[in-house]
Amino acid sequence: MGASTAADGQRLRNFLIVMVAIVLSLALLVAVRGNNQPLTLAEQASQATPWAEAQTNGKPTLLEFYANWCSSCRAMAKDLGELKVAYRDRVNFVMLNVDNLQWLPEIEQFGVDGIPHFVFLNAQQEPQGAAIGLQPKEIMAKNLEALSLGLPLPYGDSSGNVSQLPNPRATQRSDDPRSHGG
Repeated sequence: MGASTAADGQRLRNFLIVMVAIVLSLALLVAVRGNNQPLTLAEQASQATPWAEAQTNGKPTLLEFYANWCSSCRAMAKDLGELKVAYRDRVNFVMLNVDNLQWLPEIEQFGVDGIPHFVFLNAQQEPQGAAIGLQPKEIMAKNLEALSLGLPLPYGDSSGNVSQLPNPRATQRSDDPRSHGG
């Protein structure tokens, strides 16, 4: 009976080692995968500074006009997510979805006719420059660094590939996917 008990103990030990290895592997997989997944536009928007708060908190602001259907907006999401983490303590990040007519006054105020459209506002909420369309991360980072320090933007007016913004006042066809059934 002594040999049988020893063998059972060995099997139990081996089983526990395998179970611990599986649990640790799964935890590592979840941790690595979770850290590499960029936030979607919707997730970033839910974490963005509300526009009303940004207008009164005394920090400079990056105002981002976007839409979920915009391929250039989606292409920039990972880079912008990283920049938002790096500058969140020094700059407000406000995201305004152009499909929401609530933002029509801001769309008109800042002359948004293509997206993504970024407006860099100083601490007094005065426009310092704009970047329109797909932008390299380095250009956005240099502009954000200058904005956070109150310096002139090195790339104050930059243009890249844009998704054309339909005129919200124009009548849309009901079969247009952006008409939202209207």
